[in-house]
Amino acid sequence: MSHARTMARRCTVQALYQWQVTGQNVDEIYQQFLAERNMAKIDTEMFKTLLSGIAKELEKLDKKIQPYLDRDISDVDPVERAVLRLGAYELMFKLEVPYRVVINESLEAVKTFGAEQGYRFVNGVLDKLAQDVREPEVKRKVR
Repeated sequence: MSHARTMARRCTVQALYQWQVTGQNVDEIYQQFLAERNMAKIDTEMFKTLLSGIAKELEKLDKKIQPYLDRDISDVDPVERAVLRLGAYELMFKLEVPYRVVINESLEAVKTFGAEQGYRFVNGVLDKLAQDVREPEVKRKVR
C-alpha cells in the first residue's frame, strides 16, 4: 500500500467531515486543503477523485449503505459516516482496489479520527457491503 494513497484517503475523510458539518462546496474544500496543508506526500489526484466522486455519487452510496445500518445514515457519527461513504465509494467505483485494502484502509482511518470502538461498526457495515457489491471477489478470497 502506498503511503501517498493512504494519506489521500485520510484527507478525504477529513474533507468529507468538513463538507458534512459545514455544507461547504467540495471544490472549495479541496482548494482549501491544497492551500493550507502540506500536500507533498499525498496523492492529490486520488484525493480529488475520491472527494468529488463521493459528492457526486452520494445518493447511490447512502442508498447502498443504509440497509446495513441500525439507524438512519444521517444519525451515524460524522467521522464514521465519512469513512463509510469513502469505503462504499471505493467498493462500488474503484474495482481495481482489492476489497480487503478498502476495508483495512477504512478501519485505519476510523481508528485515527473516530471514536474508540467506531472501527467495529464500520467493519461490520463495510464487510456486508463488500459481500453485496463485490460478491465474486469476496467468495474467491474465502476458499
